[in-house]
Amino acid sequence: MSRVQLALNVADLEESIAFYSTLFGVEPHKQRAGYANFEVIDPPLKLVLIEVPEGDRGHGAAGALNHLGVEVFSAEEVDQATARLASDGLATYVEADTTCCFALQDKVWVHDPAGAPWEWYVVKDDDPLNPSGPGGSLLTLAPEGSACCTPAAP
Repeated sequence: MSRVQLALNVADLEESIAFYSTLFGVEPHKQRAGYANFEVIDPPLKLVLIEVPEGDRGHGAAGALNHLGVEVFSAEEVDQATARLASDGLATYVEADTTCCFALQDKVWVHDPAGAPWEWYVVKDDDPLNPSGPGGSLLTLAPEGSACCTPAAP
């Protein structure tokens, strides 16, 4: 089983949390400064909200998308996706044991023809109550203070 991930840039995190909590009928699974994620059961969705200053985000749908993904529940599924995507001719970028979205993950990235980033990933250590990884070190944010890691299009 897997679920689609949708990561959105939002200008007001608290307002967005209230909206999406009402829309999907669930509270955030994890919330950190500038970041929240929801594990929606119906429809199966991992919704990630990343706070971006309004001037940087832009308006409407054009500024909303951060990245897309498919969350799977084992490293073997990430490996299988990597092999399938590469054998089908897509350029892949693999990240193993990376800290991203306040969690330890394995993932593979591809980009659609317009450059939209997609990740196929597994969360290996979520630990939503304590932002330190399994080794006890504080998880770091991605470059430029982002809560999530999105590699540049090839």
